[in-house]
Amino acid sequence: MTEQSYGNKPLFVDLNPEEDQESSKIESLCVNCEENGITQILLTKIPHYKEVILMSFECEHCGFKNNEIQPGGKIQDKGVTLKLMVQNETDMNRQVVKSDAATVSIPDLDFEIPSNTQKGVLTTIEGMVTRTIDGLEQDQPLRKALDPDTAIKIQDFIDRLKNLKPPFEMILDDVTGNSYIENPEAPAKDSQLTTTNYTRTRQQNIQLGLVAEDDEGIVEEDEEEGEGADDLKQEVLSFQSNCGKCNSPLETHMKLVNIPHFKEVVIMASHCESCGDRSNEVKAGGGIEPQGTEIRLNITDPIDLNRDVLKSETCTLKIPSLEFELCSGTLGGKFTTLEGLLTDVKGQLSQLNTFKLGDSSQPSDNVKMKEFLEKLDKIIAGQSNVSIILDDPAGNSYLQNLYAPEQDPELTVRRYTRTHEQMEELGLDQINTDNYQANAASIL
Repeated sequence: MTEQSYGNKPLFVDLNPEEDQESSKIESLCVNCEENGITQILLTKIPHYKEVILMSFECEHCGFKNNEIQPGGKIQDKGVTLKLMVQNETDMNRQVVKSDAATVSIPDLDFEIPSNTQKGVLTTIEGMVTRTIDGLEQDQPLRKALDPDTAIKIQDFIDRLKNLKPPFEMILDDVTGNSYIENPEAPAKDSQLTTTNYTRTRQQNIQLGLVAEDDEGIVEEDEEEGEGADDLKQEVLSFQSNCGKCNSPLETHMKLVNIPHFKEVVIMASHCESCGDRSNEVKAGGGIEPQGTEIRLNITDPIDLNRDVLKSETCTLKIPSLEFELCSGTLGGKFTTLEGLLTDVKGQLSQLNTFKLGDSSQPSDNVKMKEFLEKLDKIIAGQSNVSIILDDPAGNSYLQNLYAPEQDPELTVRRYTRTHEQMEELGLDQINTDNYQANAASIL
């Protein structure tokens, strides 16, 4: 038995058939003969998915073998609900990443696959339906012998699944936020797919093990201000965390920064010595604003790309001339320049749309994505004049006014009252809703 020491190596490594990847081996009980067998554990990455834990068990006494895969990626800050209207056979071939915590439902059939009843998979819409049919048919012979009435009902439902044809709606609800449905129109917005990020309930956090059941989450505020608060603004705080790329331990630095003509924000930055990844994230101070904010900038000069921009994690980025929309939650919170933000968008598109850029992609899709990235490169280089829109229902995003405190002729800021759907996505209850609407009314 050997112990594996990772040192400064990434915990999760890419799958590479040409290399002999080392796995950890532990003795474990065989459920078949109750002797000790060997379980091999490998932390790796699967393309189009995230970090996973591969486990393979083999018993030398009775020959019993078993394989299992578990997600190893971090739980996202918010859960996600994906609603897809499947219109045709092409939609049935959409790629789907489903974590084991996701719930799948088809309202037209009054059908639901509960969370944690199927393992995480990379499949298609048709593949999910087929897997469900196979799972239901597996125990039908036993049901027919022990409970014929139930077997007849299940067979009737199996027949309905086999005859399921578009159009129908499929809903993927994942409290971990780690599920995904392919957008064939990328980088344009998918007209058939609705993505909603939501704040988890306390019970959902307990089920995921993020909150202890007896933890009331009460935080006592320190009423002392003055020199202590001033010292905090000058101090850089550090705490231990894990790398978002390889999950290796690292140190994250945090500092409170005041943005002129806006508000205070918390900037968190980290550097992983194992894989070299650098990341920064911004959290707006002061909580959610009474109204949402839509910021529109007309880029007329390359100097506009040097404007400071704060994109909160609830902000949607739009480029109307390219029919492009970056949903809220993507990229997290960012405090950078407009050029830096667009560069991050380009990098994110290249990483997330491997369905469009990889060897298995359709030629037309590959050309479409490359053409879009070329147009984005021209904007980043200051060679194309376009409009950029930051739409933030929380009101915590900001774009620098070069003429401050005077009005910027190329910059328009519009404040609006949030919709009910936006209130739900922000996790605001009805009491908070009434308070925010009252504050908004007083502002108007």
